[in-house]
Amino acid sequence: MGYDETGRFAPAETASGVPAAVLENVFDDPSHGEPGRDRIAVHVIWEILLLAALAAAAWLLWREDSDALRGGALKTLLVDVVGLGLLALAAGLSLRAAAVNLAIGPVALAAALHFAEQGDRGVREALLPALGIAALGGLALGLVVVVLHVPGWAASLAGAAGVIVYIERRTAPVAVQGGHDPRSTALYLFVGFAAVAVLGGLFGAIKPVRRLVGRFRPVGDPARRRGAAAATVTALALTCSTVLALLGGVLIAANSTGPVVPGSGLDWSVLAIGAALLAGTSAYGRRGGIFGTLFAVALVEVFLTWAAARGWTVSRWAVGGATLGVGLLATRLVETLGRPRRAGPAAVEVGPPGDGSISSGWTMTPRPEPTDTWPSVLPVRTNDTGVETWDTPRWETGRRWEPEDR
Repeated sequence: MGYDETGRFAPAETASGVPAAVLENVFDDPSHGEPGRDRIAVHVIWEILLLAALAAAAWLLWREDSDALRGGALKTLLVDVVGLGLLALAAGLSLRAAAVNLAIGPVALAAALHFAEQGDRGVREALLPALGIAALGGLALGLVVVVLHVPGWAASLAGAAGVIVYIERRTAPVAVQGGHDPRSTALYLFVGFAAVAVLGGLFGAIKPVRRLVGRFRPVGDPARRRGAAAATVTALALTCSTVLALLGGVLIAANSTGPVVPGSGLDWSVLAIGAALLAGTSAYGRRGGIFGTLFAVALVEVFLTWAAARGWTVSRWAVGGATLGVGLLATRLVETLGRPRRAGPAAVEVGPPGDGSISSGWTMTPRPEPTDTWPSVLPVRTNDTGVETWDTPRWETGRRWEPEDR
């Protein structure tokens, strides 16, 4: 036992019976969230349910139209999964950073229109300028959010309005120019997307990474600034989110069999954010699963393909609203069951009261004081009278001292 360089209590060993997991979390900063490691079991259970739903939807699609799961139709389905998956990754990244980007849909649609118009110049020539603009736009959005410290949804909604103005300059559908066909590399695109989604989830499950990415999430007054690290990570997350949205829009346009129709693009935002929430990403930020994005996006696309095979006309607004509703239920489960488990009794301060020390999740029982079996003042005899207080006999059982004997 001892004190660290800041003067706070620092337990040196666990011989006293304090669990090692508790000591690991003693110095977690409560200003950046609850001390301890988030529980992952709720994500595992939720992802098993998503996988079961995906298997059921694939079986229904196989019964309705088995050709949709083989040959060229399967390649088209895989590219659709990657296109929506990039938008879901963009939404999930901004959600984990606690600054949701509502502009991903308009950005994706604007990128699709741009690629449809400029695709005949070549993929590189059409893509590179758009990537630069998207990166600068995302960085500007991130700076607005972190410098002014305003909610990401509000700033990104303003950005979405600006992108919609660009889209509304076109009044008619735009046919895709050029002959680039992503279906020729559908399997590679799908494997790449799956690897990015799963590896991102694995890294996000690491405690320091999860805390760093979600540091912008408020734990008290939401208007308080969260520090330089939170600002930097959030700005980078919004920048990457905007770039991913652009790539998703380009892929959707390249995989389309018809022209790209101008619109607001917000239906794509609702669908992408709904897929990210359905994957198990918390609407409050920080928390998320591992395989959830892959399973949720595949489930949505398989359902849309099955509905088309049955001849149904399903609006993206309807599917997006439904996924949002189920995703909000997932958020409640994740936030309730995914919190760090308390490793001991109620948390108490481990330092002097009011010194700003953090809660450790365990208590220190003070050592009981030894019982004093001897009275502090010897008893005074009361059978003698007329003697001064300082002359009161205490130990003498025989004669009293006379003045001349003193």
